[in-house]
Amino acid sequence: MAEIQVEFDVPAEMRDGTVLRADVYRPGGAGPWPVLLSRLPYGKQMALAIALLDPLAAARRRFMVVLQDTRGRFASEGEWEPWTYEESDGYDTVRWAAALSGANGSVGMIGASYFGNTQWMAALSKPPELKAIAPMVTWSEPDDGLWTRGGAIELGITAPWSLMMGADALMRRHSTDPATLVSSLGGLVQDLDGLADGGYGELPAGRFPAFVRHDLPELGYERSRREPEWARSCRVAGRHDEVDLPTFQVGGWYDIFTQGTLDNFTAMRRAGRSATLIMGPWSHTNQQHVIGDVNFGFGANSAFMGMRGPLHGLQLDWFQRTIGDGEALEPDTGRVLLFVMGVNQWREETEWPLSRAVDTDFHLRADGRLTQEPPAVAEQAEEFTYDPMDPVPTTGGALLMSDEFRPGPLDQRDVEAREDVLVFTTEPLTEDIEVTGRVKAVLFAATDGPSTDWVARLCDVDEHGVSRNVTDGIVRVRATPAEPAEHVVDLWSTSIAFRAGHRIRVQVTSSNFPRWDRNLNTGEPEESASTARVARQQVFHDPARPSRIVLPVVPARQEA
Repeated sequence: MAEIQVEFDVPAEMRDGTVLRADVYRPGGAGPWPVLLSRLPYGKQMALAIALLDPLAAARRRFMVVLQDTRGRFASEGEWEPWTYEESDGYDTVRWAAALSGANGSVGMIGASYFGNTQWMAALSKPPELKAIAPMVTWSEPDDGLWTRGGAIELGITAPWSLMMGADALMRRHSTDPATLVSSLGGLVQDLDGLADGGYGELPAGRFPAFVRHDLPELGYERSRREPEWARSCRVAGRHDEVDLPTFQVGGWYDIFTQGTLDNFTAMRRAGRSATLIMGPWSHTNQQHVIGDVNFGFGANSAFMGMRGPLHGLQLDWFQRTIGDGEALEPDTGRVLLFVMGVNQWREETEWPLSRAVDTDFHLRADGRLTQEPPAVAEQAEEFTYDPMDPVPTTGGALLMSDEFRPGPLDQRDVEAREDVLVFTTEPLTEDIEVTGRVKAVLFAATDGPSTDWVARLCDVDEHGVSRNVTDGIVRVRATPAEPAEHVVDLWSTSIAFRAGHRIRVQVTSSNFPRWDRNLNTGEPEESASTARVARQQVFHDPARPSRIVLPVVPARQEA
């Protein structure tokens, strides 16, 4: 094969005259070739972009590759506004890429997170040349993982992301004033480095002081509250039937957008589109086989995929089937590939969610028990005190935060030793119990204030007594003081086999900080609340108020 040709900073003019720039990789030899396009705000030559869409490997497979800096970022012109222009710029860029010298007129898109969403926005704009998208670890509803979760602010990702993205903004703003640039960047780095040591705790959380200090565009929570219609600029939920394209979606059980990936897949299947899904045990930025404290086995690594070959190769195979100009591989009608933690195995399915999974109640009981049997008689309510100035610290989970906070399954001993964390545990299991699907907690609870949060966490306790988090969720509630009410906490989805000899555990508390902002228990708006009060919490478990966790249990397969 002849030498691959690379052209840097190729200009593309958008409809309003703004010029965006892209690096273009052309295969050697004669074209024309289908185009793989990625539009990202992190720098088109950054290691992550190159790793996700290895342009040389793609070019060897006879794809032209286009990596573009989004508007207002790095080599591209314009003002940086997260999300605002991605639908219109996506449309214009697809049409431009399809007309490049050597292109055959067919475009596919690939990328993760922000540049997973740029694919959805481009697809919603309907450029005729866009034939397929492969979004990874991205959301569906921004108020379910991007900006908020259960009504609580996703402070863990909002603060570092907005500050990190501010570096390029400040360099542009002060490009002609070196002294001011050095000073402003120094202050930004100081705030970024200081998040874990108190910066996350600045109030009000809904009008975060660090963003005001540096006059930076933030991830979008604050703007979406000021301009609700603007939130449509990155919302996929409710619009899937407008996307008449095949999709290849990749997510992770410890990714900050786990449920968004699954929701996008199910919505596309519901709309009758060809949709492929891969869910590994991964976090947002780690697709290897050691996540948190757990080694899931080398087969879990995206470079291996349990003898299926690298994930990137599976994606290119799929693109060959959907837009490739060479001989197609087997027909693609969409499939599901899930990694089942606990047994640490990949398993092929034809659907999500699994229709054979049975929602099974595990009841919170007196003396910290967790049983499938509901309480037959009244049991004493559990009580604890929640102090927003001493919140439960974030320890593992599906998160993306400053580097001091590791994602994935971590030892929960320090969390479970706290007096403001209730713990409910089964007896050691006599046989494996597989939980694959969406998990929820139903809590009958009361607080003595006008507002509070309820957090529930599912854990796996191994044979040595080590408890590790599996999945969790939060719900922010308005309350009538001291009046019990039913609250449903969405713990999103997982796939794990709780092994025989292990125990299933549920934590109930009122904070997970700084992953989610603290409820100050006053009922004041997040954009102005700065004074906290201590709340006295009750969780009930009696015949009339059966607090429980609902697990989608997959029956063991019967041998023929």
